[in-house]
Amino acid sequence: MRIAQVASLAVVFVSGAVGVLAQPAARPAAPSVQVGQQDGFFTASDGVKIHYLLHGNAGSWVVLVHGYSDSAQRMWFNTGIAPEIAKRHRVVAIDNRNHGQSDQPQPGGSGRAQDVVELMDHLKIDRAHIHGYSMGGGITAQLLGLIPNRFITAGFGGSGMTETNAAYRAAAEAMDDALPKATGTDAEGMERFRSRVAAARPAGTPAAAPAAAAPPVDLTKLTIPILAVNGSFDNPYRKTHRLWREARVFQNVILPGKTHLTAIAAGAPPSQEYVDAIARFINMYDAR
Repeated sequence: MRIAQVASLAVVFVSGAVGVLAQPAARPAAPSVQVGQQDGFFTASDGVKIHYLLHGNAGSWVVLVHGYSDSAQRMWFNTGIAPEIAKRHRVVAIDNRNHGQSDQPQPGGSGRAQDVVELMDHLKIDRAHIHGYSMGGGITAQLLGLIPNRFITAGFGGSGMTETNAAYRAAAEAMDDALPKATGTDAEGMERFRSRVAAARPAGTPAAAPAAAAPPVDLTKLTIPILAVNGSFDNPYRKTHRLWREARVFQNVILPGKTHLTAIAAGAPPSQEYVDAIARFINMYDAR
């Protein structure tokens, strides 16, 4: 059974239909350090020192995995996302290797899914919700192949999973091509972001650890609910068509007028709908 739980104030993919509602007002920027925020370190199995942030002291665990060239502090705490989730849950946000306060054995390199597994083991987390943005979404996909039974729900932000069927992939690309494109400052901001990422990443370095490091994911056999949140300027259909087609329980939220950068970027408040979509989804399926 496929269930599409639809968040309000968003463009929503439901059985191929698209509807557009009003955008929410921008939320105020969160303080850079949250009351009750804690940090810690552990050493991964290959000797790399990994930093993480904690928030909240009750409820189920939520693991947050940031995107390329970002950090746990900027992506999850400065935006107010982690504190919102921590009202009802215990949050742990990893600084991926080569990022933030973690060691950088490959400056400009990617994160590693195995580090998330070892972080959960270090904190004795048996099962958790997981949500990853961009590169963090790629890591989340790998973790669904490595340790699927350790997750309550899985969330993809600014990401998803590539459609494996060529015909469906072409159809999803056509749907994206038909959407309005970013212009003006949105387009300029994305171009600057792409240039910064290209300059930071060594030639040939992938946005996440190689997918071959994890078993392939058979979405039809996963029972956990899956969420995707993408901007309407961020090719949302090609990222999520496979999830919509194969996942048993899937919620897709498309944020009107948001790019890959403005949906969540530090320095600008994320869409209130992004914050609410994650929190609502986790709360909805927490006890299932």
